Amino acid sequence: MTQHHAHPNKKDRNLVISILLNILITAAQIAGGLISGSLALLSDALHNFSDVISLFVTYVASKLSKRKASFHRTFGYKRAEILAAFINASTLVIVAILLIIEAIKRYQDPQVIESTLVIWLALIAIFANGFSVLLLKKDAKNNLNMRSAYLHLFTDMLASVAVLIGGLLMKFYQWFWVDSVLTFLIAVYLIWVGFDLLIKSSKMLMLFTPDHIDIKDVVRAVHQLPKVNRLHHVHIWGLNDDELHLEAHLEFKEDISLSEFDLILHDIESLLHEQFEINHVNIQPEFNKKDPKEIIVQD
Repeated sequence: MTQHHAHPNKKDRNLVISILLNILITAAQIAGGLISGSLALLSDALHNFSDVISLFVTYVASKLSKRKASFHRTFGYKRAEILAAFINASTLVIVAILLIIEAIKRYQDPQVIESTLVIWLALIAIFANGFSVLLLKKDAKNNLNMRSAYLHLFTDMLASVAVLIGGLLMKFYQWFWVDSVLTFLIAVYLIWVGFDLLIKSSKMLMLFTPDHIDIKDVVRAVHQLPKVNRLHHVHIWGLNDDELHLEAHLEFKEDISLSEFDLILHDIESLLHEQFEINHVNIQPEFNKKDPKEIIVQD
């Protein structure tokens, strides 16, 4: 039992470490960007600042998701992490658009940049973000909220690598236009990863059927059970990363007893969990009820 509670505490601790590291990186890069005149460094600082916001939102959502349900909040705060992932993905895309606008302006008017400072600050950011990425990597595999924070940090680490390359090119070849080009490329990459996460979190918030679920396959599987006539009014959605819900009406061929229904319901729950990873089932039993029998009905 102790081990079960240790993992969430470790996850939150890793988030706090990452937040503190990114606050330090952001402050250093803003100062360095203003002193050196590097737009790429300032863009990296802006991305790092979005990381701080992202990680803080992730941390708060992680804490809220552990709160118990109540009469006023019957689901508790289980969807807080999905909302946090949506917010984080949105900030990634917005930051990227702002960077593209600034990169185009700077490309039209390149400026001399103090490249040595850019190189050193990029190296510091690479190591700090790399460490944060390693801290969050394990939890990012199974949690959309943690994945949103992980992607923020991972893309920022890659952005810092790009800034480092740009700093070296400016130092040895005086290619100051590289600063704007790298900023543009960083921004395009941010849009790519942010948009994918935005779509996934939006689907969960809108209660769409998860991509890996085919409702017709679910219905066919349930219809194989004895005494079952027709599964209809079906809704399947993910409450969060851990809970997949099914709600439906189930018409029976016979006027069965409540105890018989309980036995069949147990078989349905086992089938849905084993074949489709659905772990919360709510079935409304029916016999000769006059209602639409289509699989999907607009309630």
